[in-house]
Amino acid sequence: MAEGNQTIMEKAEARFVDKQKKTAEKNKATAEYMSEARAREIKTARLRELRLAKEEADRIAEALNPTPKKKRVTKKVTEAKT
Repeated sequence: MAEGNQTIMEKAEARFVDKQKKTAEKNKATAEYMSEARAREIKTARLRELRLAKEEADRIAEALNPTPKKKRVTKKVTEAKT
């Protein structure tokens, strides 16, 4: 019976160790995911700021130096000879 109890304890310990390993892996994966997500948020915010600054600079440049509008070319209609 003592041998039976020992194998039960060994199995329980093995399950416990496996569970600890899985928990550690899960925590590591979660930390990596959160780190990548935060880096992505920072990069997106920086790119958004750059885009908005460029759009504002383009608006100011357009206001200071507007592009001339193209004149519309009208076609003359010639009467068809009959």
